[in-house]
Amino acid sequence: MNKRGNSGAHLPRRCAVAAVRFYQRYISPLLPASCIYRPTCSQYAVEAITSYGVMKGCWLAVRRILRCNPWRAGGYDPVP
Repeated sequence: MNKRGNSGAHLPRRCAVAAVRFYQRYISPLLPASCIYRPTCSQYAVEAITSYGVMKGCWLAVRRILRCNPWRAGGYDPVP
């Protein structure tokens, strides 16, 4: 055990956030900007996973991505 306590419990969360960060850094710049919401869908995913954990955070992110389409108004949509 290290001085921060049981850091192994946060490993899935860190891996999920790292995957989104990888997308933000290496894949997203290759695609046209298309997110109609603020914060962007990928930033929303990071905030949701950090706030609620991997399961609920990913569920919130998937719901948000499904709402991100041309038939929606968009705008400011923070993590609940």
